[in-house]
This record gives sequence, C-alpha cells and structure tokens, in this order.
Amino acid sequence: MVDKPCHAVAVIGGATAGSTVAEILAAAGCQVVVFEQNERPYGKIEDGLPRWHDKQREMEYRKIDERLRRPGVTFVPRTKLGQDLDFLALARDWGWSAVVLANGAWKDRPLDAAGAGDVVDRGLVYQNPFVYWFNHYHEVGYAGPRYEVPDEAVVVGGGLASIDVIKIIQLELYARALRARGVTPDVIAMEHEGIPKYCQAHGIDDPSALGVKGGILLYRRRIDDMPLSPMPKGANEKQIAKAGEVRHKILSKCQSNFLFQVRPQTLTRELVIEDGRLRGLVVCKSEVQGRDAAPVPGTEETLRTDLVVSSIGSIPEPLTGVEMKGVYYAFKDWDTGEYGPLPGVFASGNVVTGQGNIKASLDHGKQVAQHLIDRYLDCGPASAAAATTAAAVTEHLARKGPLPAEKVDALLERARARQREVGYDDYASWIQKVTPQV
Repeated sequence: MVDKPCHAVAVIGGATAGSTVAEILAAAGCQVVVFEQNERPYGKIEDGLPRWHDKQREMEYRKIDERLRRPGVTFVPRTKLGQDLDFLALARDWGWSAVVLANGAWKDRPLDAAGAGDVVDRGLVYQNPFVYWFNHYHEVGYAGPRYEVPDEAVVVGGGLASIDVIKIIQLELYARALRARGVTPDVIAMEHEGIPKYCQAHGIDDPSALGVKGGILLYRRRIDDMPLSPMPKGANEKQIAKAGEVRHKILSKCQSNFLFQVRPQTLTRELVIEDGRLRGLVVCKSEVQGRDAAPVPGTEETLRTDLVVSSIGSIPEPLTGVEMKGVYYAFKDWDTGEYGPLPGVFASGNVVTGQGNIKASLDHGKQVAQHLIDRYLDCGPASAAAATTAAAVTEHLARKGPLPAEKVDALLERARARQREVGYDDYASWIQKVTPQV
C-alpha cells in the first residue's frame, strides 16, 4: 500500500534495459511494475548469449536480481504483451503514469531469398532459436526445438552474433567427433581453451585427424567491414584502416581457435530446395561499393549443405496494437524511445536499438529512465543532455502530476492478482523454483 500520491510506471521486460529503467524510476520514488514474458527475467543474457559466457551470465543475472528486488519494484513473470496483456488497454485504459517497452528484439531479420519462409526448421534455422537450443538442450526436462548440426553447415552473417553461431557449429561438430573417439567432451571447456588445445589435451595432436570439414561463414562485404570492433564516428582514413586491421586480427584468432571457414564478399542468390527441404545455396561474389554489396555476374556457384543458420540481425516482434514503421515500432524520438502514436509510451534497449548487445541495452535503459524522470514525470532535476533529447515531449506531459495513492494501489493490486494467477510468491523463492536443473 502506498500512503501518498506518486507515479506508477509499467515496464514490459525485465532484462538489462527493463530492470535498469525500473531501478532508476523506483529510486526516484515511482512504483514500478515489471511484466516479464518468461519465468526468469534474464532475456537475451540467458537465451541469446551463448552459455560459455558463464561468468558474465552469472554476473549479469545478479545485477538484474538486485534491481528487481529493490523496494518500489513489483515483478510479474509469465506475462506476455500481446498474449496475456493487451497493449492498447495497458497503455490507454489502465491509467499508468507511463509505459516503457523493454521487450527486446526477438524476431530474426528474415533471410532475403525466395522460398525462405517455406523451409524454416527444414534446413533453414534462424539465430535466436538456434542459440536458445544450444543454451538449453542440456537441461533436465528441456522440451524446446532440437537441431542436428551437419558438417559443412553454413552461417549467413558477419557480426559478433554470427561468430557465436559459427562457434556453436564448430563446438558441436568437434564434440561429436570426440565422442566417436571415446572422449566425453565438455563444450564449455572446449570454447575456453580453443578446439586445437582441447583436442591436444585429449591425445589428438592434429584436429584434422578427426575428419571434420567445418562450418562456413558467408559475409556479403569485406573482412575490413565486419562489425567485430567499433568504428569511431566520423572516422578518418587512418582510423578506418586501423579498424580494418583489428577486425582481421579478431577474425584470424577466432578461426585459429575454432577452425571454421570464412568466405567474404559472398552473396546468397537462391535457395536450393529439394523435397520441401533446404539442401544448399546458390551464391556469387560481390563488389563492395560503400555500404552496398553488388552481385558480380557470372560468379554463381552452388554450396550444398543441409543446414543454413541465418544470423543477419534481430528486430522487435510485431505486437497487436503497436504501430510499426518498417520493421521497427513507430518511434517519435529514437534517443528517448518515445513512441509516436500514444503519449506516455516509451521504449528502451534492444527493442529500439535492434541489437543483442548488453551494454547498448543498459546504456539505453539508463537514458530513457533519466529522460522520464527529468522531463516526463517531472520528479527530478533536468540535465542538459536529457533536456535536449526531451525537446519533443509536450509541456503538459512534462508537468504531469503524480497519481492519487488509491489509484496506485489499484494498479499494484492488479499486478498482485496476476502474480497469484501464475503462482508467484516472492522474488528469491520464485527464481529458485524456476531455475532449470542441469
């Protein structure tokens, strides 16, 4: 129960951005209800960050736990926007001071090739479900999708996420080959040590003796262009050249540790579909012109494979009632995450950035929360930076007054009713109950 007027904010999504928004707003005196679609609030840290990042994952889990346990934050799991919550009702009818969408970028950008939609999970797999499978298939009671990784599987991509995907393929291929030699592999140890050293530690001096041909990473542009390290804004020629060198070194080290093949300046032209399954790709060389990669006529060839993993980016899931501009939500201000069609609705993290990057999600969460405090909820001093990003917020919203205590109590009771419906008790007990056993 609250004993004085205050703001009440609904946050959709409890991972890095959502928990950061919740923490900052609660510290400013708001009551914050975090609605999370999954049982656990860890988002892409749990389901999109490969499990060999074990120490980082645990560290990020604890940070999220601390934010969601703090006073003023109410956590509601197993509650998905568009399924258990109606977006328009939540944003227009419930009566929140503000609504923040921090529901991430869970939809894979579609592979641009005729027939791709017909062979999903029949030879064509997208990054998000593929990494989810790798992260969870070893758990007791896992009932999600299962994938066989054939030799010479192909990954289409070029960013850090595609490097993770090709590493998963290599780890799975060499784990299977080691099992055939009577070795019980530990894929996490193999990732930490690199495949050559891991094989040597198990009596195999030359990994090629295992007969693994390896996966192939296709990238449409040059290795210099691979977004494996940041490029300074407004970079000069010297900085661009230096960034290219760093990217070559990163890729070279990854290849020496994980033994995959890379084919830069390669475009997918067609899918080879036989009997309703993907059996290969028709590819060609590309000519790079700025950010574009144009096909070079007469260079077409067919790569036969039984598995293609598309890793070309993630975008927000379309939701009933949420207006879109292209593949993104209809934002009025991309810096603050202000949503154009409805006042009082903002977005934060990967749902805005379209990235799976923890730091980008964290930074954007802080930025949006501070904007709400400084300019929208009017419950903290405005900083110059926040004032700049808040220029589009109307004056009457900037002076929006707090809600009566009884209205806040009614909102919190609706949240508690949902908690009871899903069997939630308290945060610590809930996390313990829903943590999977390995």
